[in-house]
Parts: sequence; C-alpha cells; structure tokens
Amino acid sequence: MANEVNSTEAMPDDVILRVEDLRVSFRTYGGIVQAVRGVSFDLKRGETVAIVGESGSGKSVSTKTIMGILAPNAMIDSGRILYDGMDLTKIDEDHMHEIRGHRIGMVFQDPMSALNPIMKVGKQITEVLHKKGLHHEAAKRRALELMEAVGIPDVERRFNQYPFQFSGGMRQRIVIAIALAGDPEILICDEPTTALDVTVQAKILELINRIREERHLSVIFITHDLGVVANMADRVNIMYAGRIVETGTAEEIFFEPAHPYTWALLSSMPDLQTKDRLMAIPGTPPNMIYPPTGDAFAPRNQYALKIDTEKEPPFFRLSDTHLAATWLLHPKAPKIEMPQQLQDRIKRMKEAAKNVQ
Repeated sequence: MANEVNSTEAMPDDVILRVEDLRVSFRTYGGIVQAVRGVSFDLKRGETVAIVGESGSGKSVSTKTIMGILAPNAMIDSGRILYDGMDLTKIDEDHMHEIRGHRIGMVFQDPMSALNPIMKVGKQITEVLHKKGLHHEAAKRRALELMEAVGIPDVERRFNQYPFQFSGGMRQRIVIAIALAGDPEILICDEPTTALDVTVQAKILELINRIREERHLSVIFITHDLGVVANMADRVNIMYAGRIVETGTAEEIFFEPAHPYTWALLSSMPDLQTKDRLMAIPGTPPNMIYPPTGDAFAPRNQYALKIDTEKEPPFFRLSDTHLAATWLLHPKAPKIEMPQQLQDRIKRMKEAAKNVQ
C-alpha cells in the first residue's frame, strides 16, 4: 500500500544537482503567473532525468532557472538549486555566466535562436574554446573534432559556413557542439527535437545518448512527448500546472503509471503497434494566475474524487523510487483501474522491451 511522503532526505554524494522546493512566478499585465510551484528533484551523476508535460506546465521555466536565464519579469519566490556547494539562485551574474559557459551546457528547441545567423559556425564554436584559454590553431582543431563528434560531415569546408547553409538537424548538431565546447558535466536539453522530422529526431536522440555515455554527462531532458524519452531516460518526472505529479524510473512510469495525468500522456502517445484511436486529453491546462484549489488536473480528470477539488494531494510512495501525487492512492480511495486501452498498450510495450533484451 502507498505511504504518504513527509520527510526530506540528505543530498547523497552521487547527486550532482538538487532542486529543492523551487517556486517561480512572472509578473504580467493580467496578474502574477505562478509558473513553478514547489518543484523538487535530484540529478545523479551520469544519468538522464526527463521532465515531461504539456506546454505551460513549468518544465522549461524550471531548467531556465537552473541556467539563470529567466526573463526580466520573472521572480524566484523560494527554493534552492544546489550544485557544487553553491545555491545557483543566490550567486551573482558573473559567476553564473562562468557556470553556463563551462559547467552546465544547454541545447534549445530552436537551434536558430541559439546561433548567430551572421557568424560562421566554426567561429561560434571557437569563441567558447577561446574563453577556455585555447589559442587560434588549438581552438580550431578542437572545434573540428567537436564537429566530427556530433556527426557533421566534411568539417573543414563546413567550418566556414553560416547557419542558414545547414539543415535543421545539422544546425542542432552545431548547437550541441557549442554546448560541448565548454566541456560541461551537466547538459540540459530543452525540447531539442520538437522542430525536427521523425528520422532526424531519432538521430539527435541517439547522438545525445552516445555523447552522454562517452563523456559521462548528466542530462536533464525536457519534452512534451513522453514517447521521446522511452529509450533514453533513467528517471522521469511528470509535470503539470507547475508541479511534479509523478516521478519514478523510466520503467515505473511506462509500465506502472499511477497518476491519471500520466495515464493520459501515455494514452495520447503514438504507437505503431496499435490501430486504436489515440486518446486526447480533454480540456486545457488551468490559468496559473488563478491556480485551482486541490488537484490542478481534477477538471480534466474523469476519475477525480470530491477531495480533488478541495485539497491538494500529497505524494504517496509506491516504491523507493516511485512517487505519485493523487488521491487515488489514498488507502480509503475507491480502486480505479487505468483504461483498458492503456493496459493493452503497456502489455505490448513490456513484450517489445523483452524482445529488445
């Protein structure tokens, strides 16, 4: 039976980054948007943690806070981001700039927003290397090595080309090369494949996986598509309306989901092995200027209980690694089975996983 979680554990040695009770809001003409509402998670050394949720769930705001690149109208209301003995929410911009350049790298959704359109790509990579102390020839050699490492062909020629001369997938590879030039130990990927077609998307995911293994990177991967992280995440955080509502290993999230929102995300995920119609999530996310009382997903949840509209659910523990914030896990709650269509899909996913092994 699931148990309510009330305690906070000490930060283990194998954790490279810890986010504790992070709360971020934005001032707008309509009022204050509560974008992130008490987010906590750990990133261990050498692992990939995925943060999954619809647009507006607060996942990108959380990672931009880690990077110190929030918009001017944003406010960190409370919480800590612990990295290498520092709280990143408290350090000055000069120190944060150094961390962004050399210790935590980021790959954005739109590569053109991260590239200077009037600067040759080789120069954009070598600029990062110059800041690390490499002189001209050494920087160029290293830049060419990075371009080769991320799968850019004919690097000597393409070193002197501009971003518009590259395809979308190749531009994203250049952005990854720039992020790697700082030799980071953490790589944040914010929807890095959204604008790419399916075949290119798969290649970029394979590249990120390979680079993580070769360089022993720790990766935070942001996406709205749960299917994207099926074969690359070690742990998954499901985020809705500024909160993490379920967290677990990838196997637990895909094979033993407990929150109705996770059920909905899995049911809406494309599946080549089924002819069933994909299930859309009804309704829209809430207006975070006026966060709802209780469980924010309740208005869209066909399984919602009366208490869901009155009181926010705590986390309930299903295993040492699997937690979900839903009143359906309370010992007194009625037993609700996930949709049969989703049960069938999970059975197929388990069989497919066995065949791969």
